[in-house]
Amino acid sequence: MFKTKVQSNTHKSVPNFGFATSPSPPASFRYLELRFTLAERDGIGLGLGFLLVVVLLGSLPLRSESSCRKGCDLAIGSYYLTPGLHLNLTYVGSLFSQTYQEVYLYNQNLSSPDSVPAGSRVNVSFPCDCLGGGAFLGHVFTYQVGKGDTYSSIAATVYANLTTAAALAAANSYPVNNVPLGAEINVTVNCSCGDADVSSNYGLFVTYPLRPGDSLASVAAEYGLSSQQDLLKRYNPGVNFSAGTGIVFVPTKVPPNGSVEITPHVGSTSQLAAFTADKSVEFSYEELARATDDFNLTNKIGQGGFGAVYYAELRGEKAAIKKMDMKASREFFAEVKVLTHVHHLNLVRLLGYCIKDSLFLVYEYIDNGNLSQHLRGSGRNPLQWSARVQIALDAARGLEYIHEHTVPAYIHRDIKSANILIDSNFRGKVADFGLTKLTEVCTNGRCFSKVDVYAFGVVLYELISAKEAILRTGPVTDSKGLVALFEDALSQPDPMEHVRKLVDPRLGDNFPLDSVHKMALLAKACTQENPNYDRACKPSPLH
Repeated sequence: MFKTKVQSNTHKSVPNFGFATSPSPPASFRYLELRFTLAERDGIGLGLGFLLVVVLLGSLPLRSESSCRKGCDLAIGSYYLTPGLHLNLTYVGSLFSQTYQEVYLYNQNLSSPDSVPAGSRVNVSFPCDCLGGGAFLGHVFTYQVGKGDTYSSIAATVYANLTTAAALAAANSYPVNNVPLGAEINVTVNCSCGDADVSSNYGLFVTYPLRPGDSLASVAAEYGLSSQQDLLKRYNPGVNFSAGTGIVFVPTKVPPNGSVEITPHVGSTSQLAAFTADKSVEFSYEELARATDDFNLTNKIGQGGFGAVYYAELRGEKAAIKKMDMKASREFFAEVKVLTHVHHLNLVRLLGYCIKDSLFLVYEYIDNGNLSQHLRGSGRNPLQWSARVQIALDAARGLEYIHEHTVPAYIHRDIKSANILIDSNFRGKVADFGLTKLTEVCTNGRCFSKVDVYAFGVVLYELISAKEAILRTGPVTDSKGLVALFEDALSQPDPMEHVRKLVDPRLGDNFPLDSVHKMALLAKACTQENPNYDRACKPSPLH
């Protein structure tokens, strides 16, 4: 339901440099664009702008001239392992925000994930998003610049020509000849969701960087399309497969080695039937017990509605383990179903699971608490305004992804500040998918993803004020909602001045009032009681 465009160091849109785009139907959404202009930094006039576009579903379709309206759940990148680099799946996974286990599931032809022959290719999975305001299909990864890195070396060597130096320069604000060491840059990899005008038989595509020695025949043979070379040419019109450079999109029908059957352990209840998790790893109970010292209270880091959470280190990675009662099987399977199919930078990553007497979910460890703790917890420095805007964008982008870019789409149903985790870089990740529903679960043919939109608006009000969603002004029965408080302020003759009075006092005067006012207007738009914001339930299948 949310449309966002986020750059870690710039507000440039990400261009499509000569890569194929897919035609799209007319857009059926109305967009509300609000630009947040953040406070200038260090007195040098560096204004940081972030574009947050929230989809407010309208009743009348609007004509779109863009090349895509939505992406697809899965694409594959063909990654060439350059001789001399780290030749293992851990390194490859780090470039694409994945564990080596996730990469290995798509490369089970390899004898070992710890050593991959130089010059071979590795399949890397990622979601294919509609980027650049509908201009092209791709996915944005982040990369921390190392010593001696340039846009050219990052594109050609680190990312094996899955992107280009020109795309990196255009998507990041750093000068071509001065990319600072340690900076996080955006890396855009193009992808395809197919073209119904060519064929409706293919829904999965490989982004394949051509190398010297490649030809139409060799690429076709590698993917079992030797008898369908014309199909490859039709998907890649005008491309010279023997040029040794550039990207082509190769159709395939089945995710290569990408599905793993998972069956619950003996001893689980009868309602825990066998299920499939495409990219999730099963941990043994013994491994989890060792990592938590038999779930010792000293390792307990939280308590949620469905179970306790423990800190652990598993297979070289920091993890958070949620231990749930067997009665919470519905919530357990909801999280597994969503997080094994949905992978996004702004959604907490599921590392695996375990079923033995209790239910266990293993997540990546997010080491900076949650948004609620930062806004209202003691012993923490107040979040700067720029960090609050970034966290809002991150949460919106995560929600946009599950609402608009997954097949099927999902509704989270439990968006709140406590379920937005904050990492060490003060970036936000949406967590706790135990109440998530498919959009097929509708009432009278309608889906109410508006529930997430409304809740997101409440979070925006919390970011401004640091107040709880329900304010206790006296007795328990005397309470006032944060939404009503802001609506009253925004309805005054001088709304900006009244909104100023609601800003978190810990910010002092360190915030741009115009930016705060715009965020409040956005929150108001999200929390309006308008039935037109509800959306007809029409999940779109892959092409």
